Formats: sequence, structure tokens, C-alpha cells
Amino acid sequence: MDFTRTEAQQDLEQLTRSIAEKLTTNDRLRELDAAEDRFDDKLWQALADAGVLAAALPETVGGGGFGILEQSTVLQELGRTLSPVPYLSSIVLAASALAEHGDEAQRDLARRAGAGEVVLTVALAEELNPDPARPVTRAERTADGWSITGTKITVPAAAFADVILVPATTPEGVAVFLVEPSNPGVRVERQITTDYSAESLVELSGAVVGTDQVLGGTERGAEIVDSILARAAVALSATQLGTLERALELVAEYARERVQFDRPIGSFQAVAQRLADAFIDVKGVRSTLWQAAWRLSENLPAEEEVRTAKFWAADAGHRVAHTVIHIHGGVGLDRDHPVHRYFLAAKHNEFALGSATEQLRRLGQILADVPA
Repeated sequence: MDFTRTEAQQDLEQLTRSIAEKLTTNDRLRELDAAEDRFDDKLWQALADAGVLAAALPETVGGGGFGILEQSTVLQELGRTLSPVPYLSSIVLAASALAEHGDEAQRDLARRAGAGEVVLTVALAEELNPDPARPVTRAERTADGWSITGTKITVPAAAFADVILVPATTPEGVAVFLVEPSNPGVRVERQITTDYSAESLVELSGAVVGTDQVLGGTERGAEIVDSILARAAVALSATQLGTLERALELVAEYARERVQFDRPIGSFQAVAQRLADAFIDVKGVRSTLWQAAWRLSENLPAEEEVRTAKFWAADAGHRVAHTVIHIHGGVGLDRDHPVHRYFLAAKHNEFALGSATEQLRRLGQILADVPA
């Protein structure tokens, strides 16, 4: 594959970074830490006005016609600044799925998401279910639609989303349903997460949706969920890459400036070795991410590459996050210092949709299933 950035990626990178760095300040993040929902609506609107939200959506929904490579570029920049906006869930996962698999009304919803008019999300995680591709949540046919019962956890942006995409198991197979939080039988409860991001528990107690609220029909549901999960793993890896890159920059600056025994601490062998290991880890995340994203963009088989990228994002993320805190010492644990947020964000990205151990289990299963 060719790791050279396309012109579109470079333009999106520069545009997103300029907006995010201007609006996502430490003071703004501190303000949002105390908010009911950690959502920067000003930044979200600025990204919409600049065309960033729509840029990586298909032209059929008014987008720029780009894809997962460009979306990963945006996520990398948002990860660098820890920008609290639902680009991953609303644009990369929900809007992209609606644009690709939806009917005319559903594609219009994707267009509105790209314009910043609505916020979408996808409910993937379930408690004690390590495989989101086989949901425990169930849906049964009714006289005029479907009745959905189950509980989803850590659903991004659910507290302020207009529509939630809910995968559920039906007698006919897995299907993806469009559920409005205001529907009877839907309860959204905010959860406290590692990095204080806006995530919620969504309880569905016989929530009723119409037959037109099924994405792609029940016959394609499993395929759609697999596609969403692959994009989610790549998207989390891209976000983690941005977070780790900036965290490494911050700790390298600190190691050059912090002086002990009349020498910068970065000149001590133990510190230099930790920084070198972190540098290699970030390189590993970058290489595996772009390989997986490229294969997805080319519609090539990518299950191994996607799992490898998420493994590196989780495993390397753990090591780099701890290196950042250890080298900063007590300063890194002080909530008045911005570096603690990078530790929390890296830990969130590490465990979201499967830890490093879970990724290795899935990789092992893939290898075991390969014919001898």
C-alpha cells in the first residue's frame, strides 16, 4: 500500500487542526468537564460550517465523496486535541452506514447529520457480550413494525442524539433499527466513563419502531453490523493515534525542560529508553491503522488488519499513556495540568469495543479458521 497522504487528506488535516486547536483549549475542556454532557456544540457547529462533517460522506448525501481514509485523518486531529464532539459515532459510523445502506429518507438523515442539523449515534456495546456482531438485544415483529428489548451500554452521544442505530437479533437474523430516544419504551441514562465522555446506557423495553426504520432490511443486517464494527475499530485506532502523538509530544517537551541534578531528565538513560519505546509504539499504531483503513477504502478483506490495528491502539496506548504519566511524575496526576486528560482518553480508547486481549483472541480465531 501507499502511505502517502492524498491532497484531500492533507487539506482536511490542516482545516480540522486549525479549527480544533483554536476552539479546544484547556479552559474550554475544564468547562465541559463540569457540564452535564461533555459535548462542545460550538466546535461541532464550526466543523459543520467548514464542511468537515460532510466532506467524508458520499456525494449521494451531499458529501465530498471521500471515505474512511479521510475520516481517519479528521479523527486523528480530533484525538490530538481531545475534542469532545461525536464525529466518530455520528458521521463515521451512523451517517456513513445510512448513506451506504439506507433508503431515500435514511440517506436524507445522513445528509442532515453532515450538515450538523442532527446528531446520530450507534449502540454497539452490551454488558457481558464480547461479540457485538451477535447482539443479545432482541427484536420481534408486531402488527405494524418491530418491538425491541435489550440494554446497550456506553452509547456515545445518546443523551443528545436525535436517532440511535440499534443492532438487534431477530428471528430472521441480525438487523439494524433506527430508534428515536423519545420513543415510548426507550430510557437513556447518562453513565460516568473513564474520560468523562458523553456516553449513556440505553434501555429498550418493548420499544416500537416502524417497518421503515430498519436499515437495509433484515437480510443484510449482519453484513451492515460487521461493516460498522470494522469502521468503529479503525476509527477508534485513528482517534488513539492522534491522542498518543500529542501525548508523546507533550512528554518529550517536559523531558527536555524538567531539570534534575543540573540535567534535563530526558538525558537520563531510563527516561530516554521509555521515550524511545513510546516513539516506536506510536509508529506501530500509525502503520497498522493506515494499513487497515486503506484496505477498507479499497473494499479488500481487512479483518486481520482491523484487529491488528485495534490491538496496537490498545496495547501501545496502555504503555504510552503510563509513560506520559510516569515521566511527568506528580504533575501528570494533577487535574489542573492538561496531560492527565491524555491518559484518561488513551485508557478509554484502549478498552472501547474490546481490549488488547480481546483483539488477540479474535486474531487467534481468524488464524485458526484458515485452512491448512
